[in-house]
Amino acid sequence: MDTEREVDPATRRALFEQVRRHTGIVMGERKWTLLEGRLRRRLRELALPGYRDYLQMLEAKPEEVRDFIDLVTTNETSFFRTPRIWEYFAQQLLPRWFDTHPDMPLRVWSAAASSGEEAYTVAMVCEEFRARHPAFRYRIVGTDIADGILRKASAAHYQGRSIDALRQSRPDLVEKYFRADGDGFSAGPALRANVTFRKHNLHELPREIGAIDVTLLRNVLIYFDAEGQQAVLSNARRAMAPDGLLIVGESESLTRFDMGFEFEQPLIYRNPAGRTRD
Repeated sequence: MDTEREVDPATRRALFEQVRRHTGIVMGERKWTLLEGRLRRRLRELALPGYRDYLQMLEAKPEEVRDFIDLVTTNETSFFRTPRIWEYFAQQLLPRWFDTHPDMPLRVWSAAASSGEEAYTVAMVCEEFRARHPAFRYRIVGTDIADGILRKASAAHYQGRSIDALRQSRPDLVEKYFRADGDGFSAGPALRANVTFRKHNLHELPREIGAIDVTLLRNVLIYFDAEGQQAVLSNARRAMAPDGLLIVGESESLTRFDMGFEFEQPLIYRNPAGRTRD
């Protein structure tokens, strides 16, 4: 196998183009070591002599594209990532929403949901609020482009660092909303009842989930070039309800984009116009 030898620039560029084509993520030469590390094991599993052979397989066998997407997308997340976001969600967003929309369900979109920790974090915060306001209703849709990670999110079984950190920081929530299950913990029915997952490419409009009141697009934009970021933000805004909120990641900002979002507070932007709710 020639995977251990230097890969020529044309082959590297072709692999980068496959990443962009299937995910929208833009990779440059500085990402080659990362990409090579993720693909090398797959080539060995397929007994392919080199990356050019793998490129040919991607063109000839569409089913391999699913595995390729799973390999090249980054799926790092955790429960209650960036605590101040969740403090805002619990203390400001939900009370304000319920006061102004007492008869309407809150629609939340966890974009690039990865293995589901973010979506289930939203569910925990909403369930805690609903315990005090029984009439409150909500719906959470988590989306991702990778089939494998969506299966993990739907299974809602967590072990290792992710659930261990939650058990240490918020043991009461683990006791209330999870159950011990084999080598880890699984989300219980209260969390699963209002959370669904589906496949979605952020370069497309999520038409099937209705107008969104809160979009969590966190630590996603950094993987796209400026053109890709603009396309993703445009689709996100078109999917949002009037006065819907967009929440981005710690290293992301919309200040250089003229997309129509209004600054609410750091990491949080308001959409003054949007889709009519159905």
